[in-house]
Amino acid sequence: MAASEQIEVELKFDVDAGHAAPDLRALPGVVSATDPETFALDATYFDTEALDLAGNAITMRRRTGGPDAGWHLKRPTTVRGARRETRLTFDDAPADGDIPADLLTPVLALTRSRPLAPVAVISTSRTVTVLIGADGVRLAEVAEDLVTAQSLLPGGHHQQWAEWEFELIEGDARLLKAAAKVLRSAGGREPSSASKLARAIGSTPTVHKPRLSKRPTALELVITDVALHRNALIAYDPLVRIDAEDAVHQMRVSTRRLRSVLSGFPTVLDSVRTEHLNAELKLLAQILGDARDSEVQLALDEALLRDEPASAALIAELAGTQTAAHDRALRHAHSAMSSNRYFTLLDAIDELIAAPPPGPDAEIPATEAVDKAIAKSRKHIEKAQKRLAELPEGSDDWEEQLHTIRKRAKRLRYSIDAAEPLGRKKDKKIGAAAKAIQSALGDFNDARINRTRLAELAASGRLSGEDMFVLGRIDARLEADTETAIADYRKAAKKL
Repeated sequence: MAASEQIEVELKFDVDAGHAAPDLRALPGVVSATDPETFALDATYFDTEALDLAGNAITMRRRTGGPDAGWHLKRPTTVRGARRETRLTFDDAPADGDIPADLLTPVLALTRSRPLAPVAVISTSRTVTVLIGADGVRLAEVAEDLVTAQSLLPGGHHQQWAEWEFELIEGDARLLKAAAKVLRSAGGREPSSASKLARAIGSTPTVHKPRLSKRPTALELVITDVALHRNALIAYDPLVRIDAEDAVHQMRVSTRRLRSVLSGFPTVLDSVRTEHLNAELKLLAQILGDARDSEVQLALDEALLRDEPASAALIAELAGTQTAAHDRALRHAHSAMSSNRYFTLLDAIDELIAAPPPGPDAEIPATEAVDKAIAKSRKHIEKAQKRLAELPEGSDDWEEQLHTIRKRAKRLRYSIDAAEPLGRKKDKKIGAAAKAIQSALGDFNDARINRTRLAELAASGRLSGEDMFVLGRIDARLEADTETAIADYRKAAKKL
């Protein structure tokens, strides 16, 4: 199936039925307009029983009539007034009329294992005029809609209304702004709903938006942070499924931050009731970690080979094997993200946000909880650093202890990040030091892993003398990288 995707930027106005749209040929850049053309559009909208899509400002529909008949999925973007639209023609959709996978996959993190069914039918008599610019460029489309909607929800009712839509095609923000001014002056009113579906079915549950009171409790802070990272995880889920750049990394970070909240504030929530959730998040982070680590390793291999006279054999040994490893890890991640176990985890996170099980410190001030978490993390780092000083530098145990320090620095950083909504300036220096430690020891670990791989490859006997020489040059660079990383770590550690 060949789905197409585009960013839809439009204006929408409520108007009185029969009120004609103004002539927009005087807008900047417009030189002419097509003759009005009227279409009869009939759409069926789909959602879960709990309206998981509508609650996240997403619409999924099957529409007949008009030039874009087919299946449509519309999702919000970070740009006001813009939405990401995925389209699939009926020729590319399943012949049995089932909802296409191209529309289901991007919203699996929301719908999970819950079935989708029709929730509304909407018929629209649409009269379209296209504004034309220089050289025949299609700048925008003006639609005058007379809408008839029937909610299929229990107690749903029948409605009729009229609206204007102004959608950019190849026009710019200047045209959009000018059109908004003219359409308002001509009688256009702010829309009563964000979409036709929202108006048809009425109020819907909405995604939790993190928010703190003026003097938040520890429980408020923790749940706000959990909701923030839950929303990030859900947002990156569809991007991981298409292997978008940096998506695996960001979803893994969201997962780890969720774990960090539970681990960093263990007495704010009931730790017994969150223990299983913590374990499931750890497993998800490990699965994403395999894909992320191979992704990072692939980028490192390409960087190491850059500007080196490497043969095809050496490139295949380094970058080639890592590409295969990344593909396997990504397939594993995709499989896990389509499992009932994953969907159950997401349900459990939502339940935690909706009804958090309080721990003994739930009602203490958020600032006090943060102080306790930061102090505890710093003590753990200090203990790990003392242990490091007792180990022979360069030994396996010494290197493993550096990894422990890195993990504890990350936990400290995440605890400080959780307190960001409180506006605490005093933690910024500590947070910066923790981030620097994490970064330096991450660089050290990457270089160490690469040197081990190079040593194994050199011992395999599969490379020519010329490639062995290149391998030696790369190893020398990596050795210098480890020394730089350790120096950076020691410098950052003094500021902690």
